[in-house]
Amino acid sequence: MKKCDFKNIVEFIRNIYKKDFVALHEPVFIGNEKKYLNDCIDSTFVSSIGEYVDKFEKKIAEYTGVKYAISTVNGTAALHIALLLAGVKENDEVITQPLTFVATCNAIKYCGANPVFVDISLKTLGMSLDSLKKFLDNYTEIKNGYAYNKRTGRKIKACVPMHTFGHPVEIDKIIEVCNEYNVDVIEDAAESLGSFYKNEHTGTFGKFGILSFNGNKIVTTGGGGMVLTNDRELSKKAEHLTTTAKVSHPYEYFHDEIGYNYRMPNINAALGVAQIEQIEKFVEIKRKIAHEYKIFFDKMGIKFFTEPENCRSNYWLNTIILENKKQRDEFLEITNKNGIQTRPAWTLMHKLPMYKSCFKMETLNAEYIEERLVNIPSGVNAYETN
Repeated sequence: MKKCDFKNIVEFIRNIYKKDFVALHEPVFIGNEKKYLNDCIDSTFVSSIGEYVDKFEKKIAEYTGVKYAISTVNGTAALHIALLLAGVKENDEVITQPLTFVATCNAIKYCGANPVFVDISLKTLGMSLDSLKKFLDNYTEIKNGYAYNKRTGRKIKACVPMHTFGHPVEIDKIIEVCNEYNVDVIEDAAESLGSFYKNEHTGTFGKFGILSFNGNKIVTTGGGGMVLTNDRELSKKAEHLTTTAKVSHPYEYFHDEIGYNYRMPNINAALGVAQIEQIEKFVEIKRKIAHEYKIFFDKMGIKFFTEPENCRSNYWLNTIILENKKQRDEFLEITNKNGIQTRPAWTLMHKLPMYKSCFKMETLNAEYIEERLVNIPSGVNAYETN
């Protein structure tokens, strides 16, 4: 592909968004956001206690189909709590994928545990079922009912697949494999609110799921996250830990264990309630953008990544796969210089200094994608939305 073709792409994206500068993703506030925020301010309950926290949790639970949703200050905090409640302890290992945002691995490290990296699938950009199975079959042994890494001697306590860019992984099959080895699955669904696998919402299959409501997500609370679970006792424990483990009492302050100041403030939840009211509209727009991109890039001879089989993806960040690293770098330079915000894949986790020594499987697919993937503008502000 020639550099002049990149200029055609710039013009096409500008035409979709009707702007000279197009951000990778930006929120839109076209519903009840100001109304609910003003109501929250008038109530004076702007911190971690207030009716909007309860409302937002209820709306997320209803939308995803999970029984319990517990709000947190961000997705990283949600994953940290989920890992702790899954029993992840110091020196344990947690299986995850190298193509992910660093928060996935950081949350594992917050528990004192170590990531183990298995490859990704080119069909989903998430965890490879084959690589996971190969690791568990060939590199672990069962002792006292738990899987242990034969190379490191550490217990494998959990597995954290991520639904990358909003595209669901083969989560049912991943859970089936992990169950054979008594490994709990925690879904990193931070990017996949509005995505469904076999008609079930992502984040509802595993022992826990987590969501993120960062400013660049399809629904935002400014900063925020959510723990999803169908286990009543675990939900109560999550709420307890995220509110500094304070024992409920009208006026006394007593904390019965080490807790975390992780609860979402009411003012953020007010924004979230207004945003989740529009989730299906947002998904519809993002899928329309993805459809237009696919038609355009097919004509250009460029691979546009589409939702996997049996899925409805939210297309959080639209993705193209270029021919090689050189072409990727040229594309990134030309688009960004011309006001079209694009970005490459994250640096693979096992290449970061703090995770270089972690055990990893062969990661040929992740290496291939890292050199070629580009995320292109994906905000719902492409069309008239009010």
